[in-house]
Amino acid sequence: MEHLNKVAKISLIFWLMKIVATTLGETLGDFFSMTLKLGYGAGIGITLLFFIGVLIAQLAAKKYEPVIYWLVIIGTTTLGTEISDFIDRSLHLGYTFGSLLLVSGLLITLYFWFRKYKSLEVYPISERSKEIYYWIAILFSNSLGTAFGDFLSDDVGLSYLNGALVTGAIILIVVLLHYMTKINHIVLFWIAFVFTRPFGATFGDFLTKPLSKGGLDLGTLQSSLVSVMVMTILIYIAHFQHKRSHTEQN
Repeated sequence: MEHLNKVAKISLIFWLMKIVATTLGETLGDFFSMTLKLGYGAGIGITLLFFIGVLIAQLAAKKYEPVIYWLVIIGTTTLGTEISDFIDRSLHLGYTFGSLLLVSGLLITLYFWFRKYKSLEVYPISERSKEIYYWIAILFSNSLGTAFGDFLSDDVGLSYLNGALVTGAIILIVVLLHYMTKINHIVLFWIAFVFTRPFGATFGDFLTKPLSKGGLDLGTLQSSLVSVMVMTILIYIAHFQHKRSHTEQN
């Protein structure tokens, strides 16, 4: 029996959805821990349960299902927000050390992935064990992106908008390197994947933080609802594109 692909194809809509998912992860994570005042430990517990639930559904699926796949991505961005904040604000280890800790976790995951499969290709993926490596790497990437975004705003002192401009510039450079050089596309993918997280996160902070801190003060709940609506539209588009592509292949 032929194993079917389980993950999204890397395309423009993939990156748009990734950015919106990271914005949602930032605002929703802050909604649990800060707006509801549950704390970062409880926030990790809630988001971890959601992540495990949707991940089980994703691993059980026989093929790529856009709704399930992107719910897992949202799960990693939300849990990543809580993990990063827990490292800094509950363990008091700081965003610099937290970033080093998380990048180490990502590199270790990629090392074992490469050692087993001699490749870090992220599409297509059909084997269960490779998919598990994939999701562990994504969770580390999204946690790292959160820590780096907070490092820019809290430690470096950049405003949320300037932080988004810095990370956006890095993403633009990666895109240019992809089209204008022969640098390994897998390396560029993971760099872009990490830095789209702080880009979305700083944009989420820009929406939610007080005017005195350079934000728009829209609140975590309102910003999360806006992100959910945008994400729902994008998931519908992704589902339609996937269905049309599958029909054309048959």
